[in-house]
Amino acid sequence: SWYVCDPTAAQYIFQDDPFLTPRTPGEFKLYSLSQESGRNAAKYFVDTYPKFFQKDFAEPHIPCLMPESVQLQIDEVSEAALVERIELRKVKAAVDLYDQLLQAGTKVSLDVTNNLLDLICLYGDQDPKQENEPEQRKEDTELIHVVFLMYRENNSAERIFSLMPERNAHSYSALVRGMVKYGSFSKAFNTYTDLLNNRLTADVHIFNALISAAPDMREKYNERWDLILDLLKQMSEQKVKPNMLTFNAVLKALKRCGPLARSQSLLVIGEMKALGIAPSLASYDHVLSVFYKAASPAHGHTEILQDVLNELSGKSFHAQDPDDDYFFFCLDNKDMEQAYRVHHLLGEGENWRLLGDSYQQSIYYGRFFNLLCMMEHIDVVLKWYRELIPSLYYPNSHGMQDLLQALDTDSRLDLIPLIWKDIRQLGHDNKVELVEEMLSLMAREKQSPEVQESFAECALDVKSLYVQGERARPLLEWTATSLGNITSILLSAHKRLVCCAIHSADMCLHAVTFDCSRESLMLDFLSSIKDSNDAGRAVELLRLSASFCLAITPKLIEQVQQEFVLSEDQKSSGFSFVGGASCSGSNSSTDCR
Repeated sequence: SWYVCDPTAAQYIFQDDPFLTPRTPGEFKLYSLSQESGRNAAKYFVDTYPKFFQKDFAEPHIPCLMPESVQLQIDEVSEAALVERIELRKVKAAVDLYDQLLQAGTKVSLDVTNNLLDLICLYGDQDPKQENEPEQRKEDTELIHVVFLMYRENNSAERIFSLMPERNAHSYSALVRGMVKYGSFSKAFNTYTDLLNNRLTADVHIFNALISAAPDMREKYNERWDLILDLLKQMSEQKVKPNMLTFNAVLKALKRCGPLARSQSLLVIGEMKALGIAPSLASYDHVLSVFYKAASPAHGHTEILQDVLNELSGKSFHAQDPDDDYFFFCLDNKDMEQAYRVHHLLGEGENWRLLGDSYQQSIYYGRFFNLLCMMEHIDVVLKWYRELIPSLYYPNSHGMQDLLQALDTDSRLDLIPLIWKDIRQLGHDNKVELVEEMLSLMAREKQSPEVQESFAECALDVKSLYVQGERARPLLEWTATSLGNITSILLSAHKRLVCCAIHSADMCLHAVTFDCSRESLMLDFLSSIKDSNDAGRAVELLRLSASFCLAITPKLIEQVQQEFVLSEDQKSSGFSFVGGASCSGSNSSTDCR
């Protein structure tokens, strides 16, 4: 199996230090970031100070694990120094040295200049972020690069390109790809026109970039598709053979071409196969996206997904396109059979590597587990629950809510106390919605005495999260719903003394938020008191009901008078406040002051 044999074991990335194995999603994220930060810090010192790491004790010797020098070794102004800066990805230093070479009258070869253009257009005229630098959001980085290239007319790439005494297709290719990458679409097409005017032939990379930019050059869907077809026709005329990325660019652009995308996307896949080009996972993901957007939710998507899975069944893929890792996020329909087939495909060969980083893995398993909870019997859900958690997936609070709903659907609420232990271990015991939903399920209907007793123990454990020491801050704040549900659960288990303690302390402190409509709760309370024939508690309950101005108070008084033998002191102390109550018996929450 492609996942661990022991589902309770930690992921393989945590095997080096079992003591620090995470137990919650927060710990998982902290551990993963700390581990990666440690690697980056070690690599920084090894690469920055290689002279301190000259001795190699490793057996066998592994060259790729040896330190790489990132320090500049050539100080002179020469083409060799420029090549060194390009190889070390020192963008600004390479541009400065190139300018110095031109000022000195030194001619730089075409190949080196093209490599410099490649470097500049790849990183947007900025030095790449080093691994030891703070993480910067991808959106912010791309925005900086787009603004730089779109609004600086004479950026380094265009300036160097204009100074080149001779240019070839590689030169134009670097500039076009850079312009498309950072949003200068019109400039990219103008540069392509300039290439044709200079009687040069574009390479496949230029066409791939222009095809991906085509939807941004036209407003109407049919005009966008016509532009794509025109580019493909020009490829054929210039005898440029398309590759897999070419067709993927067409399919990705089709997603922005409206209704005509459905028929055309299938033709594109057919053309790929006719040319002997095997589609990648990204190709199929684009097709699924086209059909999912164009079709209604109940038609089209499931059928095309089935056809795709039939074709991919039993195949192992490797990364060929940056969008390959999006394929396994196609679990948007409610077809459990298809979900199982996608999950089985994930286990074929090395396909699991295309699932992406830990964040993407969490999204995938979250969707898969959500489908299981909605569509499968609870026994199947629990089987997968034991296999996935925590070895492969740390569920969030929504995932645990899905599990509670599955327990409710198949009438297995008796398992809630066991799930509560997992909720606490996963660190979700501070999620108000999750805790209150669990309490609501346990309080909704009476169970067998054994189950009811386990519910009561669970409710007392939940209560400890609300009520802590004087200096300790409670994890949760009392609400009318949680207070009433815990009381109902304890009453059903005949833990009356505990309930009285809760009401005498917490309920009175939170009288403003008490739900005045919980009349049935008061009746249950009185019934529990009747079992022990405690007239004093009955009188105390009457006082509590009257203090909240509950409409059921007169009924409670009548029932207490009929079912309990009251002393004169209890009669005088217990009913003296009723006649002077300011509430008229309304159960409206606005009457509870």
